[in-house]
Amino acid sequence: QVQLVESGGGLVHTGGSLRLSCAASGGTISTYAIGWFRQAPGEEREFVATIDWGGRRPYYADSVEGRFTISRDNANNTIYLQMDNLKPQDTAVYYCAREGRPWMLRAVSADKYNVWGQGTQVTVSS
Repeated sequence: QVQLVESGGGLVHTGGSLRLSCAASGGTISTYAIGWFRQAPGEEREFVATIDWGGRRPYYADSVEGRFTISRDNANNTIYLQMDNLKPQDTAVYYCAREGRPWMLRAVSADKYNVWGQGTQVTVSS
């Protein structure tokens, strides 16, 4: 059973950067789309970004387009989320997730993902 572990969260000031990692173990993710989601206190979990199994088709929420970059290293079973020009509204717990079906290009709905990490906290101070 594949497991996902996020890391790289922390506290930064507005305009700062963080790089989140999502490491997979116990199985492959190389044939699956991977997504990043986030959840702020009292809010619904929301889609942030996704990347297809081949790493050629990233897709972003409008709120992070141009500031965040998703990438993957299938050889090392790791997905990354580079977050630049962070804003206080980016504060949330960030989760990575594996799409439920292989060879998919994109999924923005959380119910399409069936393996989730435990999350990493990102806090952006104003």
